Amino acid sequence: MEVKGRFDHFNFNVLDLDKSIRFYEEALGLKEVRRMEASDGSFILVYMGEEKTGFLLELTWLRDRKEPYDLGEGEFHLCMRVPGDYDAVRAYHKQMDCVCYENTDMGLYFISDPDGYWIEILPEQK
Repeated sequence: MEVKGRFDHFNFNVLDLDKSIRFYEEALGLKEVRRMEASDGSFILVYMGEEKTGFLLELTWLRDRKEPYDLGEGEFHLCMRVPGDYDAVRAYHKQMDCVCYENTDMGLYFISDPDGYWIEILPEQK
């Protein structure tokens, strides 16, 4: 059997849902695509997306969670390619104070969201 799937979404658990939504809107231009709320209020799932690929970032908020999530050694990350003036985008992220790592020799940098998840930023491939 050959499975021919496609990636649909990736999940980040977040402590402050509104803050995380604002971050992804402002930093990466993602928009809320849909949400699901538990009838008992125990969780909310918000799917953030962009128009080009259909890939979604699922933000999961759990009502009873108060302590920060253990992100392990922080060795996993998402990567987003940005169109246009890459240096202007990097300057914008620096102004937002969310750049957490830069490697100018490799031409990349990372931003960190409110919960400490890292997102690699690369220029759009031509």
